[in-house]
Amino acid sequence: MISSSIAGPSGLVKTRFAPSPTGLLHFGNVRTALFNALLAAQTKGIFLLRIEDTDFERSREEYIQALQHDLDWLGLNWQEGDGIGGAAAPYRQSQRNADYDKYLQRLYEQQRAYPCFCSMIELEVSRKTQAAAGKPPRYGGKCAHLSPAESAKKLADGLANSIRFRMPKNTVIEFDDMVRGPQKFSADDIGDFIIKRSDGSYSFFFVNAIDDALMEVSHVLRGEDHLTNTPRQLALLDALNFAKPRYGHISLIVDNHGAPLSKRSGSMSMQELREMGYFPAAINNYLVRLGHHIVDAELLDAQAMRKVFSLAHLGRAPARFDKAQLDYWQSQAVHHADLESLNLWIADAIRDIVPQDESTAFATAIRDNITFPHEARFWAEVIYSNSPPISAQAKAVIENTPPDFFRKAADVLAADIEFDAFVKLVKATTGASGQKFFHPLRAALTGQLFGPELARVFPLIGFKRAHSRITQHLLSTEID
Repeated sequence: MISSSIAGPSGLVKTRFAPSPTGLLHFGNVRTALFNALLAAQTKGIFLLRIEDTDFERSREEYIQALQHDLDWLGLNWQEGDGIGGAAAPYRQSQRNADYDKYLQRLYEQQRAYPCFCSMIELEVSRKTQAAAGKPPRYGGKCAHLSPAESAKKLADGLANSIRFRMPKNTVIEFDDMVRGPQKFSADDIGDFIIKRSDGSYSFFFVNAIDDALMEVSHVLRGEDHLTNTPRQLALLDALNFAKPRYGHISLIVDNHGAPLSKRSGSMSMQELREMGYFPAAINNYLVRLGHHIVDAELLDAQAMRKVFSLAHLGRAPARFDKAQLDYWQSQAVHHADLESLNLWIADAIRDIVPQDESTAFATAIRDNITFPHEARFWAEVIYSNSPPISAQAKAVIENTPPDFFRKAADVLAADIEFDAFVKLVKATTGASGQKFFHPLRAALTGQLFGPELARVFPLIGFKRAHSRITQHLLSTEID
């Protein structure tokens, strides 16, 4: 029997995020990074960043730089790894072949690795035969029975070959998954698997396990699609007499149809979300609740997230992506943002409309009515434009309001009047109240029937614009 153990001779909890730099970071891999960062932080451990760039054709330096920028932006700071360094450097797998060669040789010496000369056609025929017989597809072991002399002859003849790991026979591989509980796999059902491809590149099973051991990773949280990889890696680590990390396999994120979330079904990269104006706090607060139960409904900062994160609260069912929930946390992040951050966030959208000395008052007035920067521009046009946009609903209210209402409102509007005094005078002179008072007034002043509090908007609109708008609506109702 092979079982898992807790690695980390230093005694520290060490987690890791090990992305492949073949594209931009999306929800699934960012949530994995977040959970691993939180697990390390709450135990005062180490969060490590390793770059698994063994896909030479698709890996790009630009993606490495982009993912590091995204992690920085989200506040997911790593204490060891690429870009920082550490005792186990280098932290890019493309630079670690010397280690992989060393441990492959050790497996050869233990007769736990052997060359496989089977062609792709042979392997495909074998898989189809097994499937037809209702058996799990696994390598049949043809080349496992070659003598050293037979293998040497084939190698000397220049036959293409991969390297397979020889799984132990009649063995059960067990581990206690941190999310899913006890797991058991029969080594015979897995079969001997490739650890080095015919093109000379190493497989994920091999390099991922070797690096976790050499970097003293103690806890691995990763997607449930890796669950069946774990017994292979435990067998490898056992053969090399390495300490084994604890594994936890978190639920996958799915779309409304239950399919894995993809770009087509709504997944967006962190770069796209940043350009749209999402706050890091919104993304983190959404993701920490996606497949992880939290009772607290308040916006959490990094410290609060560390306190509430718990392996016991990680769910096993698929986590369904809901953009409405993401946008809810975005609105909460906007509401709780400090004024300096808020001003910077909307600066580009309003720079050519809002006077600089009124930017803070403007941001304070509209913050509860916006979710994204482009919405701030809309309200800037509503407040400061000489011809503000007017909704169909607001136009209908104006048309159905007696002209006398606007005449009296214009009469009491003075340059130095405060909003409360203005409201009292208009109410007193028109006799209107409730919706019959506030709807026409809001429609006349802003062209909308919803929006920021009029008390905050009124000083920004100013006497001249307010008087001009009310007078304009008076004239339009009189003409009608």
